[in-house]
Amino acid sequence: MKRFITALIIMTALPVLAAEPRIENVTVKQTGDTWRFDVTITHPDTGWDHYADGWRVLDMQGNELGTRVLSHPHVNEQPFTRSLSGVRVPEGATQVQIQARDLPGGWNKGTVIIDLP
Repeated sequence: MKRFITALIIMTALPVLAAEPRIENVTVKQTGDTWRFDVTITHPDTGWDHYADGWRVLDMQGNELGTRVLSHPHVNEQPFTRSLSGVRVPEGATQVQIQARDLPGGWNKGTVIIDLP
């Protein structure tokens, strides 16, 4: 019984100990007044209880400019790229931040800074 409880505790803690989603690549394209972001993420998705479930674009002050919700796990598709169009970036901005999120961990502590063309 003691081994079973130990194994159960370890299995329950694994998603908490797993790696955060990692942003591998970002491409940016401006069309008129809005921007399109193509973000490639790697994450060890295991299923509905633990997967990369979104990313967002922030200005350099941390204000959210747009969010891309990822509606399902990508267990067999790593890395994967998803796009977000129609993002309005403040006039004169030369950089933005991209931040990834996973379930159950929430938003990554860090961001990736992207220079705008």
